[in-house]
Amino acid sequence: MSNRLILFFILGIFILSGCAAISKKDKEMGTTALLEPQAISKFADVPVPAGFALKLTDSYSFENVGVRVCMLKYQGKANIEQVLNFYKEQMPMYKWNLLNIVEYGERLLNFDRESETCIISLLPKGKNILITISIGPKSQALPKKAGKPIK
Repeated sequence: MSNRLILFFILGIFILSGCAAISKKDKEMGTTALLEPQAISKFADVPVPAGFALKLTDSYSFENVGVRVCMLKYQGKANIEQVLNFYKEQMPMYKWNLLNIVEYGERLLNFDRESETCIISLLPKGKNILITISIGPKSQALPKKAGKPIK
């Protein structure tokens, strides 16, 4: 009876340690938890996943009445698919319309709204993801030139 108890105890330890290893790996890869937006970010209408730090030396922004231009770079640890899904879900909540997504190792998401465009680039760098957020005004449609009348 005592041998069976010891065998079950050892077997239980192996099973529990295996589950703990899977759980730890999932947390490191960020495959189980959904990303949450940071409470405070540079622009209130462009979310950034929690845990991503602004790279001040690689970023710039300019704001004037009704116009803003920026390139903000953030770096943090997450699964690239999670970050991609974060922006697909979060940006519409801030009134941004998803235009398209380009995937080729790097991920590019193009958004727009009434007077601005926003391009979000997701670049894997080892275990980190580099997020580049570029915002600028939409180009204005050029007026059509009146052609010379055909005689």
